[in-house]
Amino acid sequence: MENVAFFDEEQIPMELINGKIVMMSPRPRVNHTRISGNIYSIFKNALKGKQCEAFPDGIDLYLDEKNHFIPDAMIVCDPSQVKGDRIDGAPSLVVEVLSPSTELRDRGVKMRAYAAAGVEEYWLVDVVSKRVEVYRQQDGRLEIQRVYTYYSPEEQKENAEKPEQFRLSDEDMEQEIQVELCGGFRVPLGDVFERVGN
Repeated sequence: MENVAFFDEEQIPMELINGKIVMMSPRPRVNHTRISGNIYSIFKNALKGKQCEAFPDGIDLYLDEKNHFIPDAMIVCDPSQVKGDRIDGAPSLVVEVLSPSTELRDRGVKMRAYAAAGVEEYWLVDVVSKRVEVYRQQDGRLEIQRVYTYYSPEEQKENAEKPEQFRLSDEDMEQEIQVELCGGFRVPLGDVFERVGN
């Protein structure tokens, strides 16, 4: 059997997880790519002129010798981490868009590696349920802080018209994620899930 370590990395995307080479899905689905692109665009625009910098899918991240990942989006606030061919060390914020083939790793071994490396904030984005889980660093662990669910303007209107006992709270209906990095900015869920169909 051919050793996957010798495959051309330009042709077959790979990650190194706990020292083991893991093949990535070569072509993400359209909605996955839309979401990661939307998030990168929001980050890039919000950070224009600031020290922190946004990076899109496709950029190699070297957390340590045993963990080399390719996140769907990230924010790096230490310019010395940005090298010619990769990011070295923990970004301030990492986004992974979930897919059936990667969800267990994104929630398990990769989340633990991000936490141990010192990533401050970690987002898991669910394409199907249109939810964003926001985790923040606490004592070497990434702890869930909030889950945001996107509701269309029509769904928001319907909720507002329901009797109070059946209505979702303002907190449950919150449609913006507050990012504290680099002076802070808000991320509208409508922009995250723009053009994302079912």
